Parts: sequence; structure tokens; C-alpha cells
Amino acid sequence: MATGIKEIHFEAHIENYLVNEVKEYHTLPPAVYNKELCVIPSEIIAFIKDTQPEKYKALAEQYGANVDNQIVSNVARNLSMHKTLHVLHHKIKDRGQALDLVYFQPANNKTPEHEEWYKKNRLAIVRQLQYSNRNTNEIDIVLFINGIPVVTMELKNALTGQNHHNAIKQYMKDRNPKGEAFLEFQRCLVHFAVGTEKVFMTTQLKGESTFFLPFNQGLDNKNENGFATAYLWEDVLRKDSLLDLIQNFISLQTDKETYYDEKTKSLKEKSSTKLLFPRFHQRRIVNRMLDAVRLEGIGGRYLGQHSAGSGKSNSITWLAYRLSGFYQNYNDDKALFDSTIVVTDRRVLDKQIQENIRQLDDTPGVVAYIDERKTSQDLKQAIIDGKRIIVTTLQKFPVISETIAKLPNRNYAVIIDEAHSSQSGDAAGHMRKALSLEVAEKIESEEKSLSDIIEEEIRSKGVQKNISFFAFTATPKPKTIELFGTVKEDGTKEPFDIYSMEQAIKEGFILDVLKNYTSFKRYYKIVKRSEIPDKEYEKKKTVRLLGSYVDLQYHAIEKKARIMIEHFVSQTQNEIQGKARAMLVTRSRLHAVRFKRKFDDIMREMKLPYGTLVAFSGTVRDDETGMDYTEVNMNNLQGKISIPEALKLPKYRILIVANKYQTGFDEPLLHTMFVDKQLGGTSTVQTLSRLNRTTRGKDSTMVLDFVNDPEMVQEDFQQFYGKNYMDEEHQTDPNALYDVQNKIEGYNLLYQNEIDAFANIFFRKGDNYEKLQPILNEVCRRYEEQLDEDQQNGFKADAKSFVKLYRFLRGIITFTDVELEKYYVFLTALLKKLPYIKSSLPLDVLGEVELHSYKIQHKYTTDLELTSGDGSMEGMKPGGGGKSPEDELDLLTNIIKVLNETFGLDLTDEDRVDFERMKENIYSNEELMSFFNQHNSKDNIQEKFNEEIDSELLNFINTKLEFYNKLSEDRANTMFKQLWFNELYDRKVRGVRL
Repeated sequence: MATGIKEIHFEAHIENYLVNEVKEYHTLPPAVYNKELCVIPSEIIAFIKDTQPEKYKALAEQYGANVDNQIVSNVARNLSMHKTLHVLHHKIKDRGQALDLVYFQPANNKTPEHEEWYKKNRLAIVRQLQYSNRNTNEIDIVLFINGIPVVTMELKNALTGQNHHNAIKQYMKDRNPKGEAFLEFQRCLVHFAVGTEKVFMTTQLKGESTFFLPFNQGLDNKNENGFATAYLWEDVLRKDSLLDLIQNFISLQTDKETYYDEKTKSLKEKSSTKLLFPRFHQRRIVNRMLDAVRLEGIGGRYLGQHSAGSGKSNSITWLAYRLSGFYQNYNDDKALFDSTIVVTDRRVLDKQIQENIRQLDDTPGVVAYIDERKTSQDLKQAIIDGKRIIVTTLQKFPVISETIAKLPNRNYAVIIDEAHSSQSGDAAGHMRKALSLEVAEKIESEEKSLSDIIEEEIRSKGVQKNISFFAFTATPKPKTIELFGTVKEDGTKEPFDIYSMEQAIKEGFILDVLKNYTSFKRYYKIVKRSEIPDKEYEKKKTVRLLGSYVDLQYHAIEKKARIMIEHFVSQTQNEIQGKARAMLVTRSRLHAVRFKRKFDDIMREMKLPYGTLVAFSGTVRDDETGMDYTEVNMNNLQGKISIPEALKLPKYRILIVANKYQTGFDEPLLHTMFVDKQLGGTSTVQTLSRLNRTTRGKDSTMVLDFVNDPEMVQEDFQQFYGKNYMDEEHQTDPNALYDVQNKIEGYNLLYQNEIDAFANIFFRKGDNYEKLQPILNEVCRRYEEQLDEDQQNGFKADAKSFVKLYRFLRGIITFTDVELEKYYVFLTALLKKLPYIKSSLPLDVLGEVELHSYKIQHKYTTDLELTSGDGSMEGMKPGGGGKSPEDELDLLTNIIKVLNETFGLDLTDEDRVDFERMKENIYSNEELMSFFNQHNSKDNIQEKFNEEIDSELLNFINTKLEFYNKLSEDRANTMFKQLWFNELYDRKVRGVRL
């Protein structure tokens, strides 16, 4: 039919497609709708009569002529009480009869009558529906299933000068759910704001606060044959699709959130219920993966590169549920997979999956939830019992691999949340082995050659035909692309499905953390102590040591800390309605400890009403204070609440971390990140992305970076902004293994008869493993006696390269080269036996230098712009062995000269830090220190302190006259004295631990 330019023509086009072209809907006039009951009575009765005639007849015998009204009233009452989704998923009871109000598509053809009932579902379209008795408001299109409204649509035709924004505004301003049963939460399952270019949707109308989600194919919808949004009615709203959405996707989700209650001044937990309707990409990836398995069968690998903000946990939930009862063919007797195993490290996701699946299928025991409180034995039993869905962690697999390997004829779907690179290592090898049909128990009497045993071992750890992998990650590494990527016709490997960082940012689901990026640079000058003779040191190691020495100095820590705190006070603390938090990412645990002490010191000095938290593992000894520190004794939370919970309290606003909370930590109030650690690659994206979560009132983020080159940070993010892929020519070359093997042979260290003897013991898995030791010991002896230090380093490097490359490649292709497998297991064991030589550091150099000057300079604040585009990757390359490069020796004065020429630009006398030595002298003055006690007044203590400072200053007249003159100036003198006095008084008299 011809399409006009008005909105009414847009409606007619959709109606014509659904009713006349695909013939899955029928048109009904608005008059058939009952505004009081919010249903179409004639449709309900027609469906029940057609599909359940015996039940209708039984009710007619009880109700008589009023049977139709009674049935419809009961349906309406159930819809009002339990809402639409529950009514459609469960039968309703009426005078002893259990009535179905919809029939979903059966998984197979074992119930042909069910298939017939499914065909009799009545899908109706009503245009210009007047839903209210209060006014004459009309909704452009409403879709009904068996008389029950499920979908509403407001349409706007771009040719009239309006678009989806106008439809959204109409819902928010003119579709008030208060007092309107038709519009109340959970009655209609979804509301679409439909333009000719874009589609948005919501499941809950809340007036002006209604939140609409994009429901688009990508950043742009494209259709060469008509409306850009035609996918909505040509795909999503088709009969099979709509009923599939209701059966397998739409569900209630209860979210629990810990928050700080201003009234009670305490942490509280609130629950909120929302109706989940999949976003377009969520529905797409689940259905595409299912279609691929239906076509390809078991053994495939599929990678979803879905950015943060994609709703990945819900996508995994829906996929796990569908796979757990998936039939490849309509006439199959049993489901394709015996168990669906979700591998994750995120405990929150574990629980979310469990709860969400319960909404889709409330059958007890569907999900085996193996959390941190359960053991590997529980996981083992869940797999033996054939639980439909098992949620666990990767770490538990190796423990039970041998047991699982004995289970015959089992097929598995494995869903991996965040496809970690460890999937290519031995832990994942255990998993593949554990779930492998190939190594099922054989007949005991069957005699096998050693080659047979090894080939089975190879297959057990490599590509497996009885496991399908479904991996999800936002930042795939090259290994991830090679292991799980889909091979295109030109040989390129790429993700099976993509929801990019670019789309997530532009759709508003995450924030762009590269906006407001502030870069600082440190400048410093080191001097060698004149009283110590000049000596030679290894240049590279010394440069690294001196760089670390500079950044741990009191002056460096204090300078950075003051910049960070002043920034937080002047800017960050006012963001997000005054609730913003910040994170400081440090390079080591000792850095975290010193920053924590210095932050607390400065914040007390500034009398700020909030403090800091610190997060690091284990115990840190700080020689500066002679004390041991843990996050427990520094935070003093007394075990009452966790660090993430404490950060929600007003008394804690800044979190200082060392290798903690840099991944998987989602705190929407995090607004600013101070970076004092070298980042790179995925760690850049994962660390800075802690800021990208959205919340009400948060429209920006800030990064203050003291270490990294902004251009490199920009490159790291650009790599993951679009799709990641790997050309065929850049993929790992399996034949490279033979090249590395030839290099290893060149050392003349390994003898074939020893490798064969080792393999004969190792693969037969007897009780004589102790006989492996003499073989390895002999090789270790030759290693020490026959190879010089360079050759030893070269052999080790090449052996490690072989092991790493082989371990990775066997996860991609099936090797049947028995010699390579022998080599692999032999080298793996040998590397553990070879003597370990720890690289020595010239630590004595730290006693021969002192920091002369130091300053931090603001370079610039800018938006690091990202551009649309995909990121290419390269596969593994064998590492180079051979002679290890020697660290060039040089005099300490020359090394310092090079450092100062690099980092000592633009330094002035104001940047000198000689006062640090003065401070040490003051602290070691026992007479002065004993004066700090509660028996002396504060004024008397300060007078004594000032006398000692002036005396100490005289020591600098001869050696550092400029420094003496500088500190003797009134303003400087007063400032330094006051700062040091406050610190000492707090520690010595008030007992405050700094």
C-alpha cells in the first residue's frame, strides 16, 4: 500500500505489514476494548473457546448465560492483582478449571497438540485506542495477545517535523499512570516511542521521571528498502518473536542497593523492582548465538564483545536459561546440553543470575549456585547430578577434572563472564579436560600404545566437540580473539556480536572518562652525597631504583597529596549533589600506606569533615616509621562494614588503592580518579572505567594523571572503542612452535631418550612418578655445567616461549604431533626444576644519593577525543632467547646527570628539598622529643620547638647558604615551623597515628 507523509500513514503502514503481509495479526476497532476491565472481552472468550472448549463448557454449566462475563471479570481481576506477566506465565483458576491465557511455542514436537494451541493465539492490533474514562487520550497503536494488552506505541513521522523525542515527551506529559489501570506498572509490558529513524522504550511510565532506553540496531538504524525502524515490526513484534520475548526474556528483577540514609545517619538497603525488557543488542546476541548452535551443533565458540553498560549480566542470564533447555532440532528427544555452566568471578552476578532465572522458571533446583561458601565437592555433585544450570568460578575446575572426565556422553554449554586470558592456560585446560567426552573411561582391558595415550591427552586439552563456549568481555585481548573469535570468509577473526564502548557512551549508559583529563609531570634533581666515592652501577636497574626512590620521598608524596586534596575540596566534593567520591590509584602497597598517612595528616590540618580509606593486601613494613600496616589497622572499620560499604558513608570520601578495586568495582558516586601508577593496554581501560558508571546528578568525571602519557591513554581506549579483530596474517602461526623447538635443540641440552623415558612414566599415570626426578635432575646438572650464564638465560627464555605458545595453540587447534606434547610436558616440568637466579638490584645506591629538588607541574587539562573505528590485534609471537642483554655499567655521577637532564628542567630554588634532612635531625633530637608531653603547655612546647629549628638552620650556613637564607625569610620560616610542629604535637601529645 502507498505510504503518505503523515503520522496516520505511518500507523497504517505498520498495521498493513502485520495484518496483510505476514498475516499474523488481525485488526480490531477501538470500540471492542473495555476501559473498565482493560481487556478485549471478545478476544479472551474466542481464545478460550478455541483452545479449551471442554473447560469453557464446564464453566458454562456453572455460570449459565453469564459465563462470558464471569470469565472475563476473573481474568481482569487476576490481571489487576498479579499483573500481566504472571497471568500469562501461569494458569488462572475459575470454578475448578485452570485456564491458560496464552500458549508458548513448545521446545520440540513431542506435544503436537501444544503446537496446535500455539497457532491459535490471537494477536490483535488496535489503532487510536482510547484507554481512559477520564479523557479522550488515544494511543496510536496497542498490541493485544488473546485480548490482553501487552505493547503500546506512540508513532512520529519525521516528514511531519517530529521524531521519537516528541513521542517520549507525549508519554511523559500526557500518559499519566496515576489512576489509569491500563498504564500502571506491569500491565502493558513495554511502551515504544517510535520515530521513522529511532526507537526508544520503557517498561514503566512515571510521568516526568520516566526513563526511556534506546532500542536501536546500533548508533544508526539502516534500511535501504524503507523506514529505518522497520526492524521493530518486521522482526521484534512478529508473532513468534513477541511470544518468545514474553516466554523467555521479559522478567521482573529486584535490585538491592546499599545507601546512606541522611535521616538515620546509617547505611540502609533498599530494594527496587523493575520489569526487564531486553535492549535490542541483548535480544540480538542471545538469539544469534542460539541460531548458530542450531545450525552448527555442539563445539562452537562465540565471543560477545559487549561494553560496560551493555547489561551483560542480564544477557548471560537469558542465554543460560535458553541453553539449559535448548533443542537443536524440533524432533529431538532430549535437550542438546546436559548442563549449562556459567563461569564467573563476580559474586554479585552469581546471585543475579540465580534470581533472574527463578523469575523465568521457578522450578526448584534449576540452578546450582556454587558460591564462595561451597566446595569443589558441591560443584562435582552438581555436574554428576546433571543440574541444568551451574554457576561457579574457574578456580574450582582443576580440582574435579579427573572425576568429570569419567562422565560419558555428556554435552556442555560453558558461558564465560569476562573472557579472561586465563581461559587459554592450564586452568582452562583442566576445564576442557573435565568436560571432555574424548577422555571418557575406556574398557579397562583395552591395551593402548603410549602414542594413543598422548593423543588422547592432547585432544582432552584442546578443541573439544562436546563443549560450546560463549564468552563475554568488554576488552578482549588478542588471545581472547584467537580463542573465541568467529572466522570470517577472508580468515579474519572477530567477535560474534558487538556492542561497542562507543555505542554505550553515545547512548548514555556509561560516561566518557577521557573528558576533563588532567595531566601532570614531575620534575626532580638528584645529587650524590659528596662524602661517598663515585662508583659504577648497572645503568638501567639504577635508573629504575632512583625513580622509585624519588616517588617515595616525603616531599614527593606531600606535593602530590596536596594537589589531590585541594582539587577534591575545590571541585570534586561539590559534584553529584555534594556526594562525589574519588579514588587514588598507587603503584605499590608502600605508596598506598604513605599516601594514606599523608592524606590523613593534611586533611586534619585542613579540618575537613571526612577522611580516607585504603585498600591493599597483606602487611606492609614502612622503615620510615618502623611500623607494620594493614588495611584493617589503617581503616579501623573494626570489621563492621566492608570498604565499599564504608565509602558510601559521608565520613569517607577518598579511597586509596594498590592493586585492588581497579576492576569489577562499581560505585556510581566515584567521580574523580588520581592516577599515580603506570598503566597500559587493558589495564588503562579497566582502571579508568571505574568512573564510568552513571547515577542521578552525575554528568561528568575527572582524571588527574601524574604518570601516564595522555596520548598513550588515548590510544589504549581507542583500541577498544569499536570492534576488535585480527587479520589472518597477524594470527599466531602454529608452525612457529617448530622454530622455537629448533632453537631449544641448538643448546644440545635435551636428549631424546630422556624425553621418551619421561613421557613413558608421565602419561601412563602409574605410581612411579618419583622416577621422573632423576631424569630432570640430570638435565639440570648439564644445564649448570655446560651452559654459561647467557646460554642459561637463553635456554630458559626459549623453553618458556615454547610452553606458552603450545599451551595457547592447543586451545585453538587440535595438535596430533605426539613429539610436541612430549616436549611440552617435559619442558613444563623442567622449568620448575631449573635453578632460579633472582635479579639483584643495586640497593646500596639509595644510601649514596639525596633528593635536591622536586616539583609537580600541571601540563594541561583536555578532552581526549576518541574516533569511530575498529581495533586490529596481533597474535602471539615466539619470544627471543639467546644472549641476555647486559646492563651497561656507568658511574653514579653520570647516571644522575642523565636523570637530571631528563627530569630536572625548569627547577628553581623553591623546589629544593634540603629541609627533609633538617626534619630528620629534628625527629632524632631526643631532648626535644621528650619535651612533647601532656605536662607541658602547648605554647611552651612550641617555643622550645622553634628554638631547635633556628639552631638547626645554622647548620646550613656553611654548606647550603642559599637554603639557609630562603628558610630564614619570615614567611617561609613561619610556614615550615607550624607544619612540623602540628605534625609532632599530634603524634607525640595527642597520640594520633600518622
